[in-house]
Amino acid sequence: MKVGVIGAGAAGYFAAIHAAHSGASVYLLEKTSKTLSKVKISGGGRCNVTHAATENSKLVKNYPRGEKFLKKVFTHFSVIDTISWFESRGVPLKVESDGRIFPLSDKSQSIIDALQEEAIKLGVQIILNQGVEKIQPDRNKFKVLCREKDWEFDRLIICIGGFPKESGFGFIKELGHKIVSPIPSLFTFNTPNEPLRKLMGLSVPQALIRLEGSKMAYSGPVLITHWGLSGPAVLKLSAFGAKWLHEKSYLCNVHIRWNKDWTEEQLVRDLQNFKTQHPKKKISSNPLFEMPARLWVHICGNSEINEDLLWQNLAKKQFHKLVQNLFCYIVSVKGKTTFKEEFVTAGGVDLNEVSPENMESKLIKGLFFAGEVLDIDGITGGFNFQAAWSTGYLAGKNAIL
Repeated sequence: MKVGVIGAGAAGYFAAIHAAHSGASVYLLEKTSKTLSKVKISGGGRCNVTHAATENSKLVKNYPRGEKFLKKVFTHFSVIDTISWFESRGVPLKVESDGRIFPLSDKSQSIIDALQEEAIKLGVQIILNQGVEKIQPDRNKFKVLCREKDWEFDRLIICIGGFPKESGFGFIKELGHKIVSPIPSLFTFNTPNEPLRKLMGLSVPQALIRLEGSKMAYSGPVLITHWGLSGPAVLKLSAFGAKWLHEKSYLCNVHIRWNKDWTEEQLVRDLQNFKTQHPKKKISSNPLFEMPARLWVHICGNSEINEDLLWQNLAKKQFHKLVQNLFCYIVSVKGKTTFKEEFVTAGGVDLNEVSPENMESKLIKGLFFAGEVLDIDGITGGFNFQAAWSTGYLAGKNAIL
């Protein structure tokens, strides 16, 4: 049995390894001169290999697209299986406080070495500079036409990753598969007209950020940058709101509650109490709620509270503005910036045309898909790699059955 795997990224390597482990002769074709490039740079060069969401029902909640599909996939290869696979091959892993899992070495090269050594051990042939131009199914075989050479395989696994434009999926569309048009996911918000940007480098640990005009809101760390807003809460919102934001041309308002646990009533009570107890204190010089001093000063200024104003002289209008800016600070978003290290697109091969039990095409027998080429994407934190390992495992294992 001769199996071709197109794309030598995380999913491609895993598919090739598991096809070879089942006894196939495997050829891994890569269009560039390098393999596992995304693994190399991910997690700041540490490789966020998966996430400690070991219950599949919780794990799938981290995928804006593909949740139902992956629920079935993960029953075959889970987070526990990923941890076991790498650790049994000499790569001890560690769980960080936020649940992200990295190699103990803090080096992505540890993951790369494990994949490459396993592939070599199993006899996987890795062929570089093989840009695929066309695939021709022909009497239970597949002809793969590349720029340099043509190939013929009994089974074919496509793991070419995601693309920012539909044209990147050209040879898959020619096979008759529907492509869900790709749009960006995982990006930061540009706020070019907002004075908040002057606080660049400042972060708050547990804010709540919401898209005005929608029900989408996520909490977590928010970072103020020189171009706008970033941090885990923003990236999560961009992923789950990818389609909504795309339709709005990335022009919208977001509302920030600087502490997700606040209620408006409690804020009013706490501020009133402080005002009563400390009438002669300057408002802007005494940050409340453990808020960073620079942010507190900015919020006071935004509430028309000058730096010398005492609590006893605070007008009712200023008080209400202060509550408003703490509980629902409004920021105008105009555009986005791609979070390049974790570059992900929403879109790809329509999941209705692929079986989640074995990753085989429902249109063409013997054709399989794995990884980000599918209309699957996760938020940042190791979820996209977990989807790659799981779909790659299933495709490789089932390709020779």
